[in-house]
Amino acid sequence: MRKKRATFGQFSMQDANHPPKRLRFGVFEADLRLGELTKHGKRLPLQEQPFRLLAMLLARPGQLVTREELRATIWPHTIVDFDHGLNKAVSKVRDALGDSAESPRFIETVARRGYRFLADVALVPDGSQQTATAHPAVGADAGPPVRPEAGTSSPRSPRVPRWMLFGVGVALVLAGAVSWILYTSKTSSSPTIRSLAVLPLKNLSGDASQDYFSDGMTEELITQLGQISALRVISSTSVMLYKGVDKPLADIARELSVQAVVEGSVLRSGDRVRITAQLIRVPADEQMWAQSYEGELRDMLALQSKVAQDIAEQIRATLSRRQQAALRKPRTVSPDAYEDYLKGRYFWNKRTGDGLKKAIDYFSRAVAADPNYAEAYSGLADSYALAGDWLYEVLPPQEAFRQARAAATRALALDDTLGAAHTSLAFALDLYAWDWAAAEKEYKRAIELSPGYATAHHWYAWHLLVMGRDSEGIFEMRRAESLDPLSLIISADLAEALCIAHLYDESVRQSKRTLDLDPNFAVAHYQLGQTLAQKHLYDEAIAEFQRAIELSGHSGAFDSNLAYVYALSGRKVEAEKILEALEAGPGKNPSIDANIALVYVGLGDHDQAMNWLNKAYEARFNPSILLRPAFDPLRSDVRFKDLWRRVGLG
Repeated sequence: MRKKRATFGQFSMQDANHPPKRLRFGVFEADLRLGELTKHGKRLPLQEQPFRLLAMLLARPGQLVTREELRATIWPHTIVDFDHGLNKAVSKVRDALGDSAESPRFIETVARRGYRFLADVALVPDGSQQTATAHPAVGADAGPPVRPEAGTSSPRSPRVPRWMLFGVGVALVLAGAVSWILYTSKTSSSPTIRSLAVLPLKNLSGDASQDYFSDGMTEELITQLGQISALRVISSTSVMLYKGVDKPLADIARELSVQAVVEGSVLRSGDRVRITAQLIRVPADEQMWAQSYEGELRDMLALQSKVAQDIAEQIRATLSRRQQAALRKPRTVSPDAYEDYLKGRYFWNKRTGDGLKKAIDYFSRAVAADPNYAEAYSGLADSYALAGDWLYEVLPPQEAFRQARAAATRALALDDTLGAAHTSLAFALDLYAWDWAAAEKEYKRAIELSPGYATAHHWYAWHLLVMGRDSEGIFEMRRAESLDPLSLIISADLAEALCIAHLYDESVRQSKRTLDLDPNFAVAHYQLGQTLAQKHLYDEAIAEFQRAIELSGHSGAFDSNLAYVYALSGRKVEAEKILEALEAGPGKNPSIDANIALVYVGLGDHDQAMNWLNKAYEARFNPSILLRPAFDPLRSDVRFKDLWRRVGLG
């Protein structure tokens, strides 16, 4: 058990007269009094106005700072050149941070409104000589510490910039604002936690076959905490990668960009379960809270809610009345149903065709054992919703839609506060019914109920892209990535969203980041190939599609894209050979018709392309395939416009 370490200092009302000097985010520190930005202790060049802009954003992390506020504070007397000055200042800050407007880690542009600082901000107390090297920072840009060269002398005290003689009042106001944001409690010595990760609960049974139970408990705790809108909770997909991994908590926290982690264990004996949990603030490695819970299996839903409530109280999360009610809702479940439900979630998270089949089987057993188990119906809806997707091809799309809608509707009839059930219903309405307005309503409700549910943001992003709202779609995809930073499919889909928006260079960089996570992830190679094809790098694109097929086998999407690039590069014989195979066996997946149309686009035969797209329409294909820039040559065709209208998007 960890001993409580010294905190980073205490803040009270009297400290308002002595505001903090420095703030840390990632590997950076900003000295609000001296107007300096440092990285790993080394000063970065940043002029007066860019630094003042950064200070304003740091004062309100996660909140919108409007253009009007920036004008009034930094450019109060500038009228004609304000836009130019603001854009230039933001650009200079991003350059200093190594940030990107297209893929921001720190400063996000909110179109026509202002800017938002995305990373967590921590206080560096007065009198501390610690640097980012001594205490690893929690942030997205962490790297190896930079040590001073041998023989160098200590740096001299920096000279106060001239502009600070005139702007010190503004800086003090900003520092005070930051203090109020970071330290909301007068009596507590610890800062409010705004982000955490629940690490995989350890299975203490000694039986590896019981891992599904501890893993399921981990996911359910994440789901409970994910209902708290003031808290960013890392998704189970990312945290499960740390199962059985012996790594310092500070390193894990840095990789996931969180301020705290929850560790614990589960011991099951018959129908009795014992849960232990502890909340640890990082990088201080300070145990903030620890507790043990014990109860019967049928009371596990209530027990999980109790753990989540206690954690929320410890981190001083602000809960709405609805969130409080959701966590305190009395719930019981049949032990057999609960066990089958956990097994269903275990296999659903594998995201494979075989895993989905097993998930459907276990969720079906769960609802048979307990017909009033809303979460089990929600899991069944999740599984059916994915079962008809082109990646898995477990069921024909119309069958998948019927089953997904029925299961989600039943789940919501039992409990309409389940964000996952609203998400699954929305996905089915999008993918199979083309009921765009109803789907959007369900997505918004899902995110309202479960703001920390990465899948809701992920699937809603695709909905927005189909609606032609690219910037909003990319924003939601980035939100999903922030909640599930190690998810391969979300990372790859973000690359695809950037490609759809014709941001090809950024899409390539995103695909390469995905491949850094797993160089053998076939979908990442497939997506990289799509973007390289639009950059006319045909040989490189062909190599990526071939690698995807090598890793994952032949599929309509992989094969058709390879044939498409063969055609574009002049290798028509090879393209036509693949086309012949695709036409000979389209199978049960209607997306194959649209994939065949793609090959004809590459061959320049627009008439045949439209013929196959009309077949895809009759088979109720997934229209999101038409977002790909590869179909751009057809967009001016009146037949394509008519197809888009019939899908409900024209």
